[in-house]
Amino acid sequence: IDAMVSSGLFFKDGKKRIDYILVYKKSSPQVEKRSTFEKNLRAEGLMLEREPAVTNSDIMFVKIHCPWETLCKYAERMNIRMPFRKKCYYTDWRSKTMGRLLKSWLPRNPMKLDKEALPDLEETDCYTAPFSRARIHHFTINNKDSFFSNSTRSRIVHHVLQRTKYEDGKSKMGINRLLNNGTYEAAFPPHEGSHKSRHPIKTHGAQNHRHLLYERWARWGMWYKYQPLDLIRRYFGEKIGLYFAWLGWYTGMLIPAALVGLFVFLYGLFTMDSSQVSKEICEANETIMCPMCERNCTLQKLNESCIYAKVTHLFDNGGTVFFAIFMAIWATVFLEFWKRRRAVLTYDWDLIDWEDEEEELRPQFEAKYSQVERVNPITGKPEPFQPFPDKLSRLMVSVSGIFFMISLVLTAVFAVVVYRLVAMEQFASFKWYFIKKYWQFATSGTGVCINFMIIMSLNVVYEKVAYLLTDLEHPRTESEWENSFALKMFLFQFVNLNSSIFYIAFFLGRWRLCHPSGCLIDLCLQMGVIMVLKQMWNNFMELGYPLLQNWWSRRKMKRRGQSMENKISLPQWEKDWNLQPMNLHGLMDEYLEMVLQFGFTTIFVAAFPLAPLLALLNNIIEIRLDAYKFVTQWRRPMPARATDIGIWYGILEGIGVLAVITNAFVIAITSDYIPRFVYAYKYGPCTDQGYRQENMENHDFEQGNLLGFSLLCRYRDYRAPPWSSTPYEFTLQFWHVLAARLAFIIVFEHLVFGIKSFIAYLIPDIPKDLCDRMRREKYLVQEMMYEAELEHLQRERKKNGKQYHHEWP
Repeated sequence: IDAMVSSGLFFKDGKKRIDYILVYKKSSPQVEKRSTFEKNLRAEGLMLEREPAVTNSDIMFVKIHCPWETLCKYAERMNIRMPFRKKCYYTDWRSKTMGRLLKSWLPRNPMKLDKEALPDLEETDCYTAPFSRARIHHFTINNKDSFFSNSTRSRIVHHVLQRTKYEDGKSKMGINRLLNNGTYEAAFPPHEGSHKSRHPIKTHGAQNHRHLLYERWARWGMWYKYQPLDLIRRYFGEKIGLYFAWLGWYTGMLIPAALVGLFVFLYGLFTMDSSQVSKEICEANETIMCPMCERNCTLQKLNESCIYAKVTHLFDNGGTVFFAIFMAIWATVFLEFWKRRRAVLTYDWDLIDWEDEEEELRPQFEAKYSQVERVNPITGKPEPFQPFPDKLSRLMVSVSGIFFMISLVLTAVFAVVVYRLVAMEQFASFKWYFIKKYWQFATSGTGVCINFMIIMSLNVVYEKVAYLLTDLEHPRTESEWENSFALKMFLFQFVNLNSSIFYIAFFLGRWRLCHPSGCLIDLCLQMGVIMVLKQMWNNFMELGYPLLQNWWSRRKMKRRGQSMENKISLPQWEKDWNLQPMNLHGLMDEYLEMVLQFGFTTIFVAAFPLAPLLALLNNIIEIRLDAYKFVTQWRRPMPARATDIGIWYGILEGIGVLAVITNAFVIAITSDYIPRFVYAYKYGPCTDQGYRQENMENHDFEQGNLLGFSLLCRYRDYRAPPWSSTPYEFTLQFWHVLAARLAFIIVFEHLVFGIKSFIAYLIPDIPKDLCDRMRREKYLVQEMMYEAELEHLQRERKKNGKQYHHEWP
């Protein structure tokens, strides 16, 4: 018993398991509310025990235990599905035999976790039904202490905490309100012990589920293994389990995209020297290009752009169009097959018939609209109501704020353009020879770094503005608040990250800021730097920042005179209290980071085919970072339930549509694919054998004006020479290229959207075998429940020796 008590998982008697922890300060003035709340918790059937903190005399912990009778009562109210019979799958003997043969012939998949490594994940799946105390004899209860899992027990206690009053009044209830007004400092379910052990797990086994998760999931050595999703779901709940399932699915689907993107890049690398355009630019010794700035820039020969032309060919080659089409189809396949994967998970995790409970109103909403009430159509009870004119006016103010912040982003982009115009002159006359020679790269590089710093600075402002605007709308429930906040954060950060990229892709060339080889090299540089630096910053904030915070809290404990022995002997609830709480937004930050990365991976992939590879490498690290953070650095979150990834699926579909349109415009306008195509089939030497091959350079450059120089220079455009009858007017070739670009955009979009729609139609949302299993299970559950009831009645007859006429309920 002493060992159990010292572990911090039980009451002082060593028998009652701790299901939830409340933390408050003794100096808090909210004594009456707290005592009333705890008195009502005991009236609901919960058992409470107080214990002071070891490291802080002002902190008091309230340990909560939910006894068997209370668990059964609320499991029935919450319609929690519990197991009652082992599953028996109907399979054809031929397929079963073939499956065994294939399993014995094929080598073991090194990415799969061994059953010996995860003993708790052996085949224990059973048919489930909503728990009922009247039919408790139907359910498989081998041990009352383990029948309800720890996460289920915590969820039941949280349900009680949310609905217990602390004062007289309709809205004076719930632990969330007590946390907001300072009655309690924190409320969380405890971890199941330490995540580390002195003994190796292979010889002594796992101490608890947390230790098992750390050894088989959160350690860096497990980076190539599949995730133990069932164990994640069992420990953290279905909502967090679905996030890691989606993240793992997205990472796995990135593998073919990364391989194809790498192939396109390598194709450009191997054909770089044999490219006709690169050859002609590198051999153009006599072609003089006009200066790119007014004062300090000098004339340069076209062959000085040889390196830039070759680097541009890495990303702008014959495989670019194919890769853009491939990624558009990949995005559709990813989303469609995720729906199938989600359907399988919701079936395996008993979420098919689960419906979210009616949410309680936000305290801010109740306080604002307490004077106006209407009957809730679901509960039939009167509740505060927001009139439509008030809702519309607040929504308009919020939309105006969003547009203002977007205009602030565009202003920042324009400021970076002005910087590049000024810096271009300065770098061109720099004293250092290296900077002076590569002034264009220096201008682009510093512009990208400044833009990244502006992006990260504005992100901090955006979060505060998004909070302000969402609170201004007064959403009715927490889920409405989260969805509104998530949408604003996505819009702000999406525009913040991508506005400069859109500008470089489609408008930078109008300022004569692009290299003679085109703007694509600037676009690649911008995407590469932002993607790499942002991923590094996010990884630091996700793991480095919590590590620093936990280190600082341990340092403060040592300053108070605590010895290492005391620190090690802290009970589990106090160790959890010293960890960082989960983000206020829950999983929003995690999803937002990945969805923005998905946008980077798909929207401008025609200009940067290495984006899927960078995303894949980041996500391999991201999974283990998040796992390590959830298991070791954060308090255990309340195990919540969910059936999908929420608003993020719709956002992902919108990004997929935008990616098709953007890639069509990047290929048609930003890259030189269409001009090369028109030149090859209309103006090149292949169309007219008498056409001189050295004239190929004219498809990119025409005669320019003198600009104060004694020699004629050229610039990148399709204009008539100064000695023609219509000097500097667009040539016929310009109109041919423009028509080809517009035709390509229309054909590309219609073709890709048609393929996407056809693939979405072909792939059903739910696999056929899963539909058959669900229908068969429904039939078998009815049969088994009927048989169990008959068996129970027969036992009753034998026991009492009487005839019972009991109808099947």
